[in-house]
Amino acid sequence: MDHQGQFRRAARELGIPDGEIVRFTTHLRLSIRLGGGSGGVPVGQFGGLPRLPVGTDWPTAGASPLPFVFSVDCASLPRVDDFGLPADGSLLFFLAHEEDHLAGGTGDRRYARVAYVPADTDTEVAEEPSIPNFVGEQYDVRATMGAELPPWFAAHDDDEDEDDLSPFQQQLAADLERDLPHLEELRALADDLWPPDEGLASADIGGYADDEVIRSIAEQTLAGREKAGEIVVPVAQWYSQVEQEKHQLTSEWVSLARFPLANEFYYGSFVIRHDDLTAGRLDEALSVTDFSE
Repeated sequence: MDHQGQFRRAARELGIPDGEIVRFTTHLRLSIRLGGGSGGVPVGQFGGLPRLPVGTDWPTAGASPLPFVFSVDCASLPRVDDFGLPADGSLLFFLAHEEDHLAGGTGDRRYARVAYVPADTDTEVAEEPSIPNFVGEQYDVRATMGAELPPWFAAHDDDEDEDDLSPFQQQLAADLERDLPHLEELRALADDLWPPDEGLASADIGGYADDEVIRSIAEQTLAGREKAGEIVVPVAQWYSQVEQEKHQLTSEWVSLARFPLANEFYYGSFVIRHDDLTAGRLDEALSVTDFSE
């Protein structure tokens, strides 16, 4: 389905100028929300034992098996504009959240894994590791769609204290005010077409990467460039430089999956560059595990 076209037609019916609609839809991303409950066709499985290719070992970090979080059948998911998920096959997510959290910022990717299983692959239910309470409760999930805008749109909100914004963020807010005079109507239209789900989601696929995840990547990128002698960032300008780097990275990266962990203290997030996802380079996905707020 042409979701962008659907939005543009509805916005025109409200009398919003085409140029403004185009500027807004440049930033609008749709995501897939996974949740339990009845109704609809199951698109994936949380917990339980994963289906792995016949003869394939359970993914590990060294000698330790990685906990299985969930899997989705790509062919059963709604198709989302400009989101390069495989058309079929399955995606399986494994994460040792405590170890991944402790490894944050070190570049150590041992504790998180995204596995893609092509549709024509012979699979079998994996054998349960001999670890007490290792396998989580299994349940099916179904999919709905949601609309997302980049985190920096929040700089335009009335309740945001301008003194808390960097000069770069203040400029973004001013640009929004100038370029999108119908911003609130456009936001409301997106919510009407893809209503927010107030319930607790099992996971979200696609959309924008969490702001803190992008901030972490931005800080590591700038620090790496400074260490290599490519740039020098004065301490007083570090905050604004990070915000500028985040703004650029937000357009390059997409959330592959965001999900709360079963113990409710941690939140898992896999992100990937648009071009890596489109090319099927799922091993390039990064995992950032944080404490839940």
